[in-house]
Parts: sequence; C-alpha cells; structure tokens
Amino acid sequence: MNRCAWVNTSALMIAYHDTEWGVPVHDDHQLFEALVLGGAQAGLSWETVLRKRDAYREAFFGFDPVRVAALDDTDMVRLLVNPGIIRNRQKVTSAIKNARQVLRVREEFRSFDAYLWRFVDGAPRRNEFRALSELPARTPESDLLSRDLQQRGFTFVGPTICYAVMQAVGMVNDHTVDCFRYAEVNLRQ
Repeated sequence: MNRCAWVNTSALMIAYHDTEWGVPVHDDHQLFEALVLGGAQAGLSWETVLRKRDAYREAFFGFDPVRVAALDDTDMVRLLVNPGIIRNRQKVTSAIKNARQVLRVREEFRSFDAYLWRFVDGAPRRNEFRALSELPARTPESDLLSRDLQQRGFTFVGPTICYAVMQAVGMVNDHTVDCFRYAEVNLRQ
C-alpha cells in the first residue's frame, strides 16, 4: 500500500495520514483545533504535536472557542505548567487570542467554517502532485488567508502554517497521486 512519502513508520503518523489528513472538515471546533495545533507546531515536528493532541483537547475544552476565549491569567498559569501541551507562552497566548478572534469571525460569517472555506470557493482543491518535492509550502490562497487572519488579529498564522492547516482540514487534497488515500479523499469531496 503506497502512502505519501512524508509518513514515517510511527503508528500515530500512519493513523493520522490514513484517516484524517486531507479529509474535508466543516466543524468549527475541529477547524479551530487545526489552527491552534498548526501554530503550536511552529519549529517542531507534526508527530510531536500529534502526541500532545489529546492533552490539548483536554486543556482547551475540546477546542470550544467560546470556552477558550474566556480563559484568563489564572488559566494561563495552569496551561504553562501542563506537561501535556507545548508550554510556550506565545503559543498558549495565541490559542486564547485566536479563540476570541474566531468568535468575531463567527459574528460576521456565521461560522468559522464559512469564513475559512471561502478561500477555496467552498470546495477542496484537488492537486495532482506525483512527488513530495512538488508540494508547495504555501500558495496564493494560503498567503491570502494568512494576511486576512493577521488583519483580523490572529497570531501564529503565517502562510506556511495556513497551508498546513488547509492540507490538514481538506481544503486541498495534497496526497500524492500514488498514495492510496488520494482517490479516497477525492471521493469524499
């Protein structure tokens, strides 16, 4: 069975690739999770973040932006001593700030989903990359999304992070064409 070349032998990474990566997501909590974890990954491996994902889900109330937006300085102290998450003050602060911005986006667009998916006209982009080396680190769409998020006050949302989020939540199908998931993901779109 062929998989994308970025997948290593880790059972966690294989499961993530085989069941989640590239599958279109339209749930606001899951989209917020992808944004927070994408920012948390900055400077780290995705496997490191995946290993901590369950602890993040617990610490951030299942990525409910309403509850995360309500976190205060006392909660910040609790989060920064939690060994289950990445204890970087800027990244934790970003998660809370971004939750507040998600709530503002919801006021304007009715959902975070409606806001994000408009950057791909509401439908996943189906790429046809043959090798890992062909996958871009960013695209004009991720550049535009990054710029718009930053103008709205989001942090840890550079173009590369935004493209990784777009890949993760299925806004683009970047499975290589020889990967068994390429056709499966296209069928789900």
